[in-house]
Amino acid sequence: MEYQPTKELLQFLWQFLTEEKINRFQEVIALRTRQVTMVMEDIYQGQNTNAVIRSCECFGVQDVHIIENRYEFNVVEDISMGSSQWLSIYRYNQQSNNTAICLNRLKANGYTIIGTSPHEKNFHLQQVNVKAKTAFILGSERDGLSSEAMSLCDGFMKIPMYGFTESLNLSVCSAIILQNVTSRLKETDINWPLSEQEKTAILIDWCFNVTGRKKLLLEYYQKNKEKT
Repeated sequence: MEYQPTKELLQFLWQFLTEEKINRFQEVIALRTRQVTMVMEDIYQGQNTNAVIRSCECFGVQDVHIIENRYEFNVVEDISMGSSQWLSIYRYNQQSNNTAICLNRLKANGYTIIGTSPHEKNFHLQQVNVKAKTAFILGSERDGLSSEAMSLCDGFMKIPMYGFTESLNLSVCSAIILQNVTSRLKETDINWPLSEQEKTAILIDWCFNVTGRKKLLLEYYQKNKEKT
């Protein structure tokens, strides 16, 4: 059912939530950002995809992009801990060109695309410019990023490691990236939070998720509008 995400609609929906829940929503949305986003390309182990989603939610990153060229994404609640309901998840699963569609769309929206790999010549995580809108892309556990993804990256980053093992588990890698980047982002003077319009739209989605009565509430809202 179509609707406009207005403040009027949000105020209407607040009445179906407890004051405690409303306060918690407002506390969390104030720390959400789209300055950083995470992209996953063909992650075939579902537990890793869900763990990355959980990390995004924990660190306040609102958007996740999932490219499904070969492997389909499914929510695993035991791992994601319900985090997917609080995020904006974009799935790219057409018959072809999913990687290009996703990354070119992000570029058009002002994102710098950073691939992750352990190669020696790549710059370190600490050198990522958090003042620029950045999309980090993770490749499959076995093969890494596709050649198409690599050709569309603006740069490549590695997490410094000092042991014999060359790479980290995918979900651990994402958590380290997100913790580092979001912590540094909050120390800058740029306007990294969501706009008021973005906050309103997301808060409305959260209200619908919590109540589980989207269609019924929208019908009730429309009837009330018609009476006034």
